[in-house]
Amino acid sequence: MMTSDVRQQLIELLPRLRRFAMVLTRSSDAADDLVQASVARALERQSQWNPDSRLDRWLFQIMKTVWLNNRKSAAIRQTESLDEHTTNWSVSGTAAVESKMTLREVRAAFTRLPIEQQQALMLVSVEGYGYREAAELLDVPIGTVISRVARGRVALAERTSRDDNRVSLLRRKGG
Repeated sequence: MMTSDVRQQLIELLPRLRRFAMVLTRSSDAADDLVQASVARALERQSQWNPDSRLDRWLFQIMKTVWLNNRKSAAIRQTESLDEHTTNWSVSGTAAVESKMTLREVRAAFTRLPIEQQQALMLVSVEGYGYREAAELLDVPIGTVISRVARGRVALAERTSRDDNRVSLLRRKGG
């Protein structure tokens, strides 16, 4: 039986699980379904979890397995715009517009990366896992994770720097 402490940890992990599910599925509805299926599987198999290990790593591994199983058995659903999931708290109108444009462009560039680079970047850069931990979760050598993260970062930097140049040109023209 799951203790209330573990149940609370599981609840606190839900936003992180959903972010990773969004990377895997590229769809809000599919991400919600994946999180639900992953948590259900974790609850069914809670006896397999070692309390001396990290709960988040165990849940990410379950999610990856569920996603791979779903991917093998069904076609991937249509993608949904991530712009629906943004909330901008900026007060300045110009800063708000620029922030939203930048976020949209980074997200668009991120979705154009190969799925392997997206997974590696999400685990290392967003979730804060070390390269070794990400390699274990993705079941690839550590050098592969390092390479995917590096290539992904370079691709994002190149795509967003071009966009920054365009934005600064527009700013100069517009005043």
